[in-house]
Amino acid sequence: MDIVLLEDVKALGKKGQIVKVNDGYARNFILPKKLGMEANTKNLNDLKLQKANEAKIAADQLEAAKELGKKIEEASITLTIRAGEGGRAFGSVSGKEIAQAITSQLGLDIDKKKLVLPEPLKTFGTHEVPVKLHKEVTAKLNVKVIES
Repeated sequence: MDIVLLEDVKALGKKGQIVKVNDGYARNFILPKKLGMEANTKNLNDLKLQKANEAKIAADQLEAAKELGKKIEEASITLTIRAGEGGRAFGSVSGKEIAQAITSQLGLDIDKKKLVLPEPLKTFGTHEVPVKLHKEVTAKLNVKVIES
């Protein structure tokens, strides 16, 4: 029996894949647990429409991420931290503070988890912080750290 998988099934296949299984396995395990459905013409057409819709949504998300990336690349934010002895930075600037500054200064809502910051910024000056907006789109944000 041919089955269209609705979810990933270990050792059988991924979601949306058409697999051939024994009739008993399909009737007693896959169909009752809603892991798959029979691969008839109606279900295959539904699957094709669903995949087309998902592809359209993914393309829209990619386009939105590219536009947001252009806005981020053109802009820069300024953060202030205290200076210690000898003009050295006292403290650091974390991803959370950068995300809050993006919201307040640029009016964009960026999650701090999207900032690729291996360690907090501990020096004064201008830093480029990568912002991963999509798996294919990474923008560079200019962050200027000055003394307060």
